[in-house]
Amino acid sequence: MATLQLNNITKRFGDTSVLKGIDLDVNDQEFVVFVGPSGCGKSTLMRIIAGLESATDGDIVIDGQRMNEVGPADRGLAMVFQSYALYPHMTVEGNMGFSMRLAGVPKEERRAKVLEAAKVLQLEPLLDRKPKALSGGQRQRVAIGRAIVRNPSIFLFDEPLSNLDAALRVQMRIELARLHDKLNATMIYVTHDQIEAMTMADKIVVLHDGVVEQVGSPMALYHHPANRFVAGFIGSPKMNFFNVDLLSVSPEGVHVRLPGGGECTVPADGQTLEQHATLELGVRPEHLVLDEAGALSGQIEVLERLGGQTSLYVRMGELLVTLMADGDVGYRVHETVRFSFAPERAHLFDSDGRALTSLTQHPLAGLTRQDNRTPGAAEAPV
Repeated sequence: MATLQLNNITKRFGDTSVLKGIDLDVNDQEFVVFVGPSGCGKSTLMRIIAGLESATDGDIVIDGQRMNEVGPADRGLAMVFQSYALYPHMTVEGNMGFSMRLAGVPKEERRAKVLEAAKVLQLEPLLDRKPKALSGGQRQRVAIGRAIVRNPSIFLFDEPLSNLDAALRVQMRIELARLHDKLNATMIYVTHDQIEAMTMADKIVVLHDGVVEQVGSPMALYHHPANRFVAGFIGSPKMNFFNVDLLSVSPEGVHVRLPGGGECTVPADGQTLEQHATLELGVRPEHLVLDEAGALSGQIEVLERLGGQTSLYVRMGELLVTLMADGDVGYRVHETVRFSFAPERAHLFDSDGRALTSLTQHPLAGLTRQDNRTPGAAEAPV
């Protein structure tokens, strides 16, 4: 078992509140990702879990034991930092086994554990090399191997891929997902990259200004964001937002007037809305469809042809709307296009930015990364 509970964690630096009462449960074998913009408090929260920072208030509970006064070395955790922090004069084997050497682990036992971790990370041919002879991805795997040999109860990753180029980040995302499946370990991962969060997490924790905005599976946050911030942060390219006028509320949903005069009924619960309420409608770029009879229109300012798909940036007054279309779409810059969307793909937000509850539950909203696996196909723990 490797569980974590955070109970009302707060952190203040002088008069500045960085964390404002964080409550969170991390279950055994979960891959949990903390995501949010720079300055939201995610790295500070990670350091508090690791024991590198102390919480101003609240409790950190690991496997049922309160850890507030327990030092970092005795919490049973292993942390992988943004920088590789490898000793340049040591070989890969020396770096991976260094903590065990300090702990007085016998040489043969150290070597056995290093070889076991190296096999998992495909580092066996590199054990005699020094860091200067390794690529960025190989160095990051060594840093992860150094954590694996400690056999921690929980792995902590603090933006470990931010120093890698785009291709290596994709490769390392795949390797970390495989590693989680092999080790059946509890992992907590910090990133500002929502693509990393969506592709690797069983559960995403969205942080903003020191508070948790929403916790849920990647698909739950994508299809049913709790508020405008989460809706705009999760998804790439980010969601489009339109100011709309409330016309009426019925059991079928909320009837609104769109920019340009069109109307639609969004299947959302509007029973608490006041008459003439200010609303925003959100639609993701991939859910906007080029449509000659569409209720929305604008002029193309920029086209980005990416091969299999094309991004269109369309000017609608003060709004610049993003659409995703087929790669072979024939439009050109400065042309006027019309487009539409399916009402069930839209989201409505009230004047406080809260999402109106959808009347339709997306079938994939509860899906986690673990649900993609064939039952019984998990590998045995290393």
